[in-house]
Amino acid sequence: MPDWSYHPLFKPLLKKLKPETGRHFIHKGMSTIASVPGGRQLIEFLGHMNPSPQLSNTRWETVYPTSVGLSGRMDPELSGTKAFCHLGFGIIEIGPIGPEARTSSLRVDWIKGTIRGLEGNSTSLEHALMTLNRLPSKHPPIWARISKNVWKHSQLNQLLSKVDAVVIDWDDLDQLNGLSTNLPILVNLPASQLNQLELSDQELVSGYIIEMDSMSATTKAEIKNLLAQQPNLSITLRGNISDPETAVEWLQLGVDFILLEDGYVFSGPGLPKRINELLLNEKMEHPVYPNKNWVYHFIFGLLITFGGLLALIFALTRVILPYDEWFLGATREDILLFNPQILAFMEHDRMTLAGTMISGGIVYMQLAYHGIRRGIHWSKKAFHTAGMVGFLGILLFIGYGYFDWLHALFWMILLPAFILGYKNSSHATLSPTSRNKSNHVHWKKAVWGQMCLVMLGFSLTIGGVVISTIGVSFVFVPTDLTFICMTPDQLASFNQQLIPVIAHDRAGFGSALIAVGLLVLMLALWGFQQGAKWVWHTFLWGGIPAFLAGLTTHYLIGYIDFVHLLPAYFALLLFVVGLVLSRSYLFMRDE
Repeated sequence: MPDWSYHPLFKPLLKKLKPETGRHFIHKGMSTIASVPGGRQLIEFLGHMNPSPQLSNTRWETVYPTSVGLSGRMDPELSGTKAFCHLGFGIIEIGPIGPEARTSSLRVDWIKGTIRGLEGNSTSLEHALMTLNRLPSKHPPIWARISKNVWKHSQLNQLLSKVDAVVIDWDDLDQLNGLSTNLPILVNLPASQLNQLELSDQELVSGYIIEMDSMSATTKAEIKNLLAQQPNLSITLRGNISDPETAVEWLQLGVDFILLEDGYVFSGPGLPKRINELLLNEKMEHPVYPNKNWVYHFIFGLLITFGGLLALIFALTRVILPYDEWFLGATREDILLFNPQILAFMEHDRMTLAGTMISGGIVYMQLAYHGIRRGIHWSKKAFHTAGMVGFLGILLFIGYGYFDWLHALFWMILLPAFILGYKNSSHATLSPTSRNKSNHVHWKKAVWGQMCLVMLGFSLTIGGVVISTIGVSFVFVPTDLTFICMTPDQLASFNQQLIPVIAHDRAGFGSALIAVGLLVLMLALWGFQQGAKWVWHTFLWGGIPAFLAGLTTHYLIGYIDFVHLLPAYFALLLFVVGLVLSRSYLFMRDE
């Protein structure tokens, strides 16, 4: 669940529900999605949260994808564990694990950003073991926080064989000899008892998890002093982190890991991704980008833009080209004499296609220059996905019986550029970085703006599917026939080839709209990093041609039925609001 859906949609709902009900609803829902076929891919598509390989580190012979983890106290029922495997965490803690499950009432203060009652929950050993058995084969390292009441349990060894570290409470430290395991042992230590740290048995303990529920300035100073005096001591901080800057500061001071708690609820599920992106930005303070093999992608976008401009010229002048006349067995003048509205209707289809092609070409060129040239992997993925869908679109209008040789020629010109770009894009493997440090007002506005642009991408894609489906089936919607003032039978009686030509235009426009919709969707889902000014410009200049051509042509020919244009008005509203709300964040470099 990315921030663009959590804050505008789900967070208001959670505020109205009982905390326990809301937690179960969110966690169970996400895990259900992760369990169905294609669910994990959908979560990755919507959030793109996997940490960069550059953030991985090895500790106790275990590779951790990132130093950001999730505290077990956030999910005592383990209802969301399967989903958390795909949300950008490097560690998932489960527990406390006891002989039986215990629950306590939660008290959430949404204004102060605090949660009370997290410590009173636990899960049973049997349930924990069942949950671990159901996890996907590839998942982040698991830490199991276990109480001393299960140290002698017959099923404990089964549990320990599936986890990467054991967490015990400070109060159980004096009985540590009773726990038999070769796994790293981490001691959960309240910050108030830091002054007793020297009493521990250092030989049996691999590290400490310091609870920072109510950390004072004095406690913070004590932790910093401890890190400075014992740099080899493994320290993990639990809780009291609600923004990327705080997490990165602690990690840079020498903390090995952080476990998110209440900050994850109030800042949103995108917090681990934001921390990872800021960590990567700090790690790559002066990044060296590949800057190679992007030209083929740029040429591909340039050719589509040129093709769109050429199509626009034809749509504004002749509309019907000579090879169209040859297929129809009728001239442009014949159609005008029969019914001028037919030519106006075809102009409307071809002009909207031209605007869509120009917009798509601009977005392709922007992705090539600002994304693929710099080796950003998501830009390559977006480019190739939309490009493949666009190529497959030729099958739609061929299937209706009208083979447009000009489209086929254009397709053959584009294909080599696409193939060469695809084969020479192996350098694009880098994850995006971000300078976002806090939950400032610009970020909060951008979450809403991102939601609008994501909705725009979804709407355009669905609209393209609908138009393509209509193009290869009914061809016309009722408002089309009202504008033309004729039925399909009357059109067919004039010329049997006329409807296949119109269907070809509709299917071609629909497939182009699907490709552009996917470009907009993926750009909105994956490109929102603070200071990514080029992303905002891509939306702006990429959107203007499509909206301008699509709406202008309707008013030029007089096809202004409100119901017919309502989807376009809605898309334009999303476009404008999304740009306005996201501008300050995408233009903001340093805080």
